[in-house]
Amino acid sequence: MSDFNRNATVRGGYADRAVAVDARLRAYMLRVYNYMAIGVALTGAVALLTFQMASPALLQSPLMWVFVLAPLALVFFLSFRIHTLSAATARLLFFIYAASLGLSLSTIFYVYTDASIARVFFISAATFGALSLWGYTTQRDLSGMGTFLFMGLIGIVIASLVNIFLKSSGLDWMISIIGVGVFAGLTAYDTQRIKEMYDAGDDDNSAGRKAVMGALSLYLDFINLFMMLLRLVGDRR
Repeated sequence: MSDFNRNATVRGGYADRAVAVDARLRAYMLRVYNYMAIGVALTGAVALLTFQMASPALLQSPLMWVFVLAPLALVFFLSFRIHTLSAATARLLFFIYAASLGLSLSTIFYVYTDASIARVFFISAATFGALSLWGYTTQRDLSGMGTFLFMGLIGIVIASLVNIFLKSSGLDWMISIIGVGVFAGLTAYDTQRIKEMYDAGDDDNSAGRKAVMGALSLYLDFINLFMMLLRLVGDRR
């Protein structure tokens, strides 16, 4: 009888630890999603304010290249130096990046109607939410998708650079179609990868840095999914 009680206690201890780890994992993922959501909101707010306050001539001038390249430089810096930064600094840089990207995305308000931007945003949010939920809950290992998705991403970047000079509407349509598929896949893949990055033994600083990098990955997936869908189904002015 004493053996039975001792075994029950051990099993109960394992169950308690599993519940505690699961609760910490949920808190970690909630922090990732909160950072990502704040980043998206910040980008949208800055984009709208820039559109309302800046003159069209400024947004169409060579200065726009500064708005485009500055976020790119910042995201590379954040990605390569993340392990040397404190969690608070990494979080601040992520929010600065999200705000600076809003400057360059303000041009979409000149190209697409407000109604279509709002419609595509909600479509993107629903699609992102469903795919991220699937990536979080599925028991299927999605790591095998990573190589193909990365190759697809490289192809999109190269084709987009080539199309700057070709200005082909057919190629642009194809890039957008493939882009939706790639970033939809990356949403599920990155969610599972971020979940697996969690380590109950991490200190607050390490867990904070992981949350920021996870938020950055999902933020980029969402923004790019939104932009690809907008190019496909957005109503131009």
